Amino acid sequence: MKVLITGSAGQLGRALVGSAPAGADVHCVDLAECDLADAAAITALVAEVSPDLVINAAAYTAVDKAESDENTARAINAGAVAALVAAHPGKLLHVSTDFVFDGQSARAYRPEDARNPLSAYGRTKAEGEDHLRPTDLLVRTAWVYTAGGANFVRTMLRLMAERDAISVVVDQIGAPTWANGLAATIWALVDKGAVGTFHHSDAGLASWYDFAVAIQEEALALGLLDKAVPITPIPTSAYPTPATRPAFSLLDCSATRALLGDSHTHWRANLRRMLQEEAQLG
Repeated sequence: MKVLITGSAGQLGRALVGSAPAGADVHCVDLAECDLADAAAITALVAEVSPDLVINAAAYTAVDKAESDENTARAINAGAVAALVAAHPGKLLHVSTDFVFDGQSARAYRPEDARNPLSAYGRTKAEGEDHLRPTDLLVRTAWVYTAGGANFVRTMLRLMAERDAISVVVDQIGAPTWANGLAATIWALVDKGAVGTFHHSDAGLASWYDFAVAIQEEALALGLLDKAVPITPIPTSAYPTPATRPAFSLLDCSATRALLGDSHTHWRANLRRMLQEEAQLG
């Protein structure tokens, strides 16, 4: 099976490449190598590779910047999907986000739930989803992080090392997602021949404050931090950002786990594994 992976230098892209099954002939491309805002470039890329499967792990993920740069976000998050669909008659696996929901649900969001994005990023990702065909595969995820990446975990490690105290938002609820676990789920869905919409995040739930507290505790145990600093929970209103985030964006992953018949690892266990990798990176 020949697989084209876009966004191969990103957190998920690197995890997908590193965990590709033995029978996969993987071809990698990142934004620096192909302008995903250029439909002609995408058409040429697909024609050159002629893949059996395209995994679109590329995205414009600068959530706040997208508020003032929505056209660029739309070109990559939606236009590229349309171009991939037009150029590739086979299956497209597209990765999307919890930001397509408005955070008003009283339970975890199911794949079929109505979308109502609150931000330019969320809107453009929802538009990308709309270009998919019934034979394609959509995987939504949230709060992705990995060792060596640009993410909340590594930002917290840096701030905890540099500052005497930090403040973290406590009223946004979701579930962290280790990119390695997400990649494993994606490859398993491909192996099952899945189509339609599926959700993946790690088990459990957390606020960003809960996540930060766990990061500090686990990092101290591994020697990644020399000392603990006070972490103050604050409301979203005390940390205004250009983009509005959903207050509750937990994803219901039960259909995914039922199809794959595998266990659902808690986010704290995967955080520990990621930090162990981070420690090995030095």
